[in-house]
Amino acid sequence: MTRRQQSVYTIGHSNHSLEALAELLLKHEINAVVDVRSVPYSRFNPQFNQDALSNALRDHRIAYVYLGAELGGRVDDGQCYEAGQIQYDRVARTRIFRRGFERLCTGARTYRLAVMCAEKEPLDCHRTLLVAPELERSGFRVVHIHGDGRTETNAEAMSRLLELHGLNDRQGVLFGPTKTRESLVAEGITLQAKRVAYVNETAAGRQE
Repeated sequence: MTRRQQSVYTIGHSNHSLEALAELLLKHEINAVVDVRSVPYSRFNPQFNQDALSNALRDHRIAYVYLGAELGGRVDDGQCYEAGQIQYDRVARTRIFRRGFERLCTGARTYRLAVMCAEKEPLDCHRTLLVAPELERSGFRVVHIHGDGRTETNAEAMSRLLELHGLNDRQGVLFGPTKTRESLVAEGITLQAKRVAYVNETAAGRQE
């Protein structure tokens, strides 16, 4: 009998109310949220400021852990930037990321976790472009919770990513037999990161 693959969920708080977010989490039986926002505050959606969020989740018996310093999409390490833009592959190799990621994996073996950031669309967020690939490499199944309550596996999200960037080469006509799906997904993530990853405008200006 094969062991069932453990799932880790992701969600974006978007502009939901706290109650709507809690309902989405409870619908999918989430009992712990890992906040991976580099800045756990929102000027436009203050209901998701860290204290308000953690208190609201506790009222619903959902644990809250902040790992944005370790797993966030913005870091202080200048080596993780190129022309001012964050490079997710470099972030994933840092000691602080690996330390936070081990905590995430440990928690995922005990709790039914949702990795939370701000963006509504999974493909626009580092939770999908940075954290999810690392989770899959560690043997977890990643599932994204959308704002309407439906779920999408990360494999399905990656298929959308390939379509978005014109990389869905089922017949191998364009890229040839040496281009595996894995390599195409990696290429798609790189292209998408160039669209959405954080840019430190000050650092970018210094490098021009």
